[in-house]
Amino acid sequence: MDDLDPVAFYVLFEEWDPHTESSQDDQAVCRFLGEPTSVSSMASEDIAKLAETLAKTQVAGGQLSFKGKSLKLNTAEDAKDVIKEIEDFDGLEALRLEGNTVGVEAARVIAKALEKKSELKRCHWSDMFTGRLRSEIPPALISLGEGLITAGAQLVELDLSDNAFGPDGVRGFEALLKSSACFTLHELKLNNCGMGIGGGKILAAALTECHRKSSAQGKPLALKVFVAGRNRLENDGATALAEAFGVIGTLKEVHMPQNGINHPGITALAQAFAINPLLRVINLNDNTFTEKGAVAMAKTLKALRQVEVINFGDCLVRSKGAVAIADAVRGGLPKLKELNLSFCEIKRDAALAVAEAVADKAELEKLDLNGNALGEEGCEQLQEVLDSFHMAQVLASLSDDEGEDEDEEDEEEEEGEKRRRMKMKRRKKKRKRRRRRKSHSRKGKERSHPHRQGRFWTLTDPAPVLSSPPPADVSTFLAFPSPEKLLRLGPKSSVLIAQQTDTSDPEKVVSAFLKVSSVFKDEAAVRTAVQDAVDALMKKAFGSSSFNPNAFLTRLLIHMGLLKSEDKVKAIANLYGPLMALNHMVQQDYFPKALAPLLQAFMTKPNGALEACSFARHNLLQTLYKV
Repeated sequence: MDDLDPVAFYVLFEEWDPHTESSQDDQAVCRFLGEPTSVSSMASEDIAKLAETLAKTQVAGGQLSFKGKSLKLNTAEDAKDVIKEIEDFDGLEALRLEGNTVGVEAARVIAKALEKKSELKRCHWSDMFTGRLRSEIPPALISLGEGLITAGAQLVELDLSDNAFGPDGVRGFEALLKSSACFTLHELKLNNCGMGIGGGKILAAALTECHRKSSAQGKPLALKVFVAGRNRLENDGATALAEAFGVIGTLKEVHMPQNGINHPGITALAQAFAINPLLRVINLNDNTFTEKGAVAMAKTLKALRQVEVINFGDCLVRSKGAVAIADAVRGGLPKLKELNLSFCEIKRDAALAVAEAVADKAELEKLDLNGNALGEEGCEQLQEVLDSFHMAQVLASLSDDEGEDEDEEDEEEEEGEKRRRMKMKRRKKKRKRRRRRKSHSRKGKERSHPHRQGRFWTLTDPAPVLSSPPPADVSTFLAFPSPEKLLRLGPKSSVLIAQQTDTSDPEKVVSAFLKVSSVFKDEAAVRTAVQDAVDALMKKAFGSSSFNPNAFLTRLLIHMGLLKSEDKVKAIANLYGPLMALNHMVQQDYFPKALAPLLQAFMTKPNGALEACSFARHNLLQTLYKV
């Protein structure tokens, strides 16, 4: 432990990849812990030692954090403690101001302190204008940007997400984006900022200018990650950004969900993506492709070789669009890990075409076709197709399938743009209402009104014998977990699961925890059932004198793919449910707070599976910072 002090260890930990084979870094981590072999073989006592060290260490790789402290910084006096810490911090590389509220005067003096911090690379400044007037935000951003420019900083990450600054707010950091401080920018995150079309155009122009200026100096802007979900960009904003993307050409991840983009904007983005050959993640969830947009995007996908995650859920690609995407998948995308085409009004044959297209995708971890119009027989056929090439495990739940729909697709080309948009909005609303409706309540209604003309019989037919779903038992649920089976266990489900799990064995507790959390859904009934089951299981485990909490966390991190293991455990594909369950668990009194620093450290590590569940990961990190 003499050759690596805690601060150096933190720097090493930030760069350490748990998925690579044992390396010099791995060995250095082990030396720090007094363990001679590898991190994967650490004893639970070593995990505890690491957690204790992380908890005592105040800095991480040059990072100064005020995250989640709910500071109300209105005046220079309010900000004096923050300023002092910034000024006293040598080698400041990352500044976290999330979860506070910064006024114009406070921003001005903080910016003054930043003028001497030339090594600053990462600005985590999301959610830092809570309760501010929109007019206050642009001048605050201008001051902060000027401080960075004066310092000669070379940013690699700028995160201004969850700041509702609108188009005017983009003007606040426009000069910063055009300056040399952003010539080195790799990650730009502007999620949920309300930029609108105007803000999207300003942003696009600033990025294009940044690329032009940096290219003139021989080091073109090489932006890798762009995040701008929930910004009402619509077609014009998306088209403007697409032009900027086409100029930049180095993108690896693009996240633009929920932006009201229709097929003209989708087509523009598709053309831009085609000249970004390094793209790994494309997330356009909850926009409106229709067949035209889907076909354009499919054409681009044929040209891309590095794509790992495609999220076109709730994008109305429909059957023809799905077939086009299936054709693209079949002919390429060798590294594909996740394909989401849920809630897209896809019919059975098209869904089967998608399933057949992934037959040779050896790295595929998740295929989501939930919420489409397959029907019961179609769902079975889909599972059979995937099972025929031993990939049934990648199929996500089909619990929200809407049943077969025989209606022909509308010929949108014959409709005016305004009418088409109105129809799309109506259909999306209808689809979301149907998604929320619980299948068991529909069955209950049919049974409660036998005099009505039902879907399967009328008054003139002999009354059918209506059978309830077979009762579930804990063994069946744990063997093949699903939300429906958990609910059918009844109000004692949490107690039954805890009773059937050997809580003296951390591996068995991890297995039960992951199976319960895997069925997590945002529906109230399922969410409550999962949380209750987690509480009963983990309260019993942590409360037992024979249970080893550190061993539990070690095995959990291994199964989540965040820590490598010598016994080659296959990591679970989807971390959303486990992350949401962990977010609940760490807030409970039974959770050992000493484990929080270690869990937090692993949650902040770069990881594709975590990044695919950014919402759940963000929520968990916010909670861990408060624990």
